[in-house]
Parts: sequence; structure tokens; C-alpha cells
Amino acid sequence: MKSFTYVITDKEGIHARPAGIVVAEAKKYASAITIENKGKKADLKRIFAVMSLCVKNGEEVKIVAEGADEEAAAAGVEKVLKENL
Repeated sequence: MKSFTYVITDKEGIHARPAGIVVAEAKKYASAITIENKGKKADLKRIFAVMSLCVKNGEEVKIVAEGADEEAAAAGVEKVLKENL
């Protein structure tokens, strides 16, 4: 299992456009990837699940990747988060 935390810096929080980009990145990997905020978890490969967390600017999310390519998955998702959120 590989995990990291990230503070959302986008002034609108996680909204549709960047959520779609992050979900597309997550789908590239075989590992199960989840996003957690305020005690709620969602599958990072499902855009509606990610959007349902209603993550706002300044909030911290935890990303957990678990599986055969978890190192690459965590690194890829972290890079996309930094570039888009």
C-alpha cells in the first residue's frame, strides 16, 4: 500500500474538469486507488464518486493506491494533482 496526502489549492476545489483529469490518470493503473476527505472514501476511478466528496479549496485529501503497480499509480496521481488542483 502506498499513500500520500495533498492539500487542494484550486480556488473552486475539486470540480468537474480537474476531477476528470485525475480520474483518467487513475484509470491507467491496475491498482485500486481511493481518495479520502473528512472520513469519507471514494474510488478515484469513478468521477461521480470523487465529485460526491465535495472537496473544497484548502482541504486535505488522502490518496491510497494498493496493488501491483501502486508505486507508479501513487506517483502518477500525485503529479496530476499538483498540475491541476
